[in-house]
Amino acid sequence: MSKVARRLIPFMIAMFCVNFLDRVNIGFAALQMNHDLGLTPQAFGLGAGILFISYTLCEIPSNLILVKVGPRRWLARIMISWGLVAMANALVYDRGSLYAMRFLLGAAEAGFFPGIMVFISRWFPQRERAGAITLFMIGSPLSVVVGAPVSTALLSLHGWLRLAGWQWLFVLEGLPAVVLGVIALRWLDDRPEDADWLRAEERAWLSATLAEEARRKSGTPAPRRTAAVFLHGPTLLLALSKLCVLLAFFGITLWLPQIIQAFSGATRLQTGLLTALPYACAAVGSILAGRSSDRSGERGLHIALPAFVGALGFGAAAFTSDPYLAMAALCVAATGLWISNTVFWTLPTAMLAGTPAAAGLALINSVGNFGGFFGPTLTGWVRGHTGSFALALVALGGFLALSGVLVLLVARAPESRGPGSLSSCPDARV
Repeated sequence: MSKVARRLIPFMIAMFCVNFLDRVNIGFAALQMNHDLGLTPQAFGLGAGILFISYTLCEIPSNLILVKVGPRRWLARIMISWGLVAMANALVYDRGSLYAMRFLLGAAEAGFFPGIMVFISRWFPQRERAGAITLFMIGSPLSVVVGAPVSTALLSLHGWLRLAGWQWLFVLEGLPAVVLGVIALRWLDDRPEDADWLRAEERAWLSATLAEEARRKSGTPAPRRTAAVFLHGPTLLLALSKLCVLLAFFGITLWLPQIIQAFSGATRLQTGLLTALPYACAAVGSILAGRSSDRSGERGLHIALPAFVGALGFGAAAFTSDPYLAMAALCVAATGLWISNTVFWTLPTAMLAGTPAAAGLALINSVGNFGGFFGPTLTGWVRGHTGSFALALVALGGFLALSGVLVLLVARAPESRGPGSLSSCPDARV
C-alpha cells in the first residue's frame, strides 16, 4: 500500500490543486476584474456560483460514463477540457460573458471529484481510505496556500501584451490542467490488475482485499441497483449534509480575499499572503483528523465535531472588530470546515459499492454542489444589501453546523455500521 500511495496520491493532490485553484481563482481575479467589468457584489456572487448549476446537471451522467470507459481516460478528458475552458475565461468582457464562461467551466469539471472517489475506492481498502481521501483533499487548501500569493502577483502583469492582470491569471493557471490531463493518460491505471508497477503477488493481494470488502458490503442494506440510490435514505441525508457544508465552503472560499481585504485594509499582495493562512491551518488539521479517524475507525464524530467548531469560528469572525481576532476566527472556521468536508467521504464510500456507488457519490456531490451556487450568491446578496459580511458569515456557520447534525443521523444507520464499514472496526490502523 505504501507503493500505491507513493504512485497515486502525489499525482492526485496535484490534480486537485489545479482543479480547486481554477474553480476559486475568480476570487483573486475579482480584486481587479470587478472594477474592469463593472460588476456589483450581487453580479459577482452569481457569476462565481453559476458554475455549480452546470456542474450539478452534468455530474451523475459524467460519473456513470466514467464507470463504463474507466477513470484513467475520463479523468484525463475532464482535466483537459476544464483547463481549456479555464484559460478561455480570459476572454470575458461583461457580466453576461462571465456567466456563460463560468457555466461552461462547471460542465467541463463535472464528474472530477466523484470520479476520484470512485478511483480511490478501487485502489485503497477501507482501513486506509480516510487517509487517502484526506491527503488527496489536501490539494484544495494547498492550492490556495501556494496559489493565493501567486494569483495576486499575476495581477501585477496588468497591461503586459495588452492583457489585464486578471486575464493573465486565468490563462497561466488554466494551462497546468491541460498538461496534467495528458500525463494522466500514461500515469493512472483503472484498477490494480492493470498496474505493471506492482508485482504480480501485490496486484493479486490488493485485488482480493478489495473484492472481499465488496462481498462483505453486499451483506448490508445498501442499494443493489442504480435507481435505488435515489430513494436511499442515508444517501439522501448525506446529499443534504453535503449541500449545507458546500454552501458554507464556497460561500467563504470564493469571497475570502475580499473579506480579508475588507476588515484588514491590506494591499493586494498582502491579501494574497493573508488568504493563505486559513488554508494552511486547514491542511494541517485535515491530515491529523484523517489519521485519527483511520486509527480509531470512527467517522461520524470526526465529521460532526469539526463542523460545530468551524461554525463557532464563523460566528466569532462575524462579531469581532479586531482584525487579528477576525483572522484567527477565520482560521478556526476554515480548519473545522475542511476537516468535516474531507472525512465526510468515508461514509458514502463505506456504504455503497459497484455502479450504485458511482451514482450515489455523484448524487451526493451534485446535490451538494447546489451549495456552491447558493453560498457565493447568498454572500454577495448580503454584502450588497448590508455593506458588511457579518450576517453572511453567521448564515454560513449555521449551515455548517446543520451539516454536522445530519452526519450524526447517518452515522447511526445500519449501512455505516455494517460489515465492511470502518465504523464497526475500532482496531483499524493506517
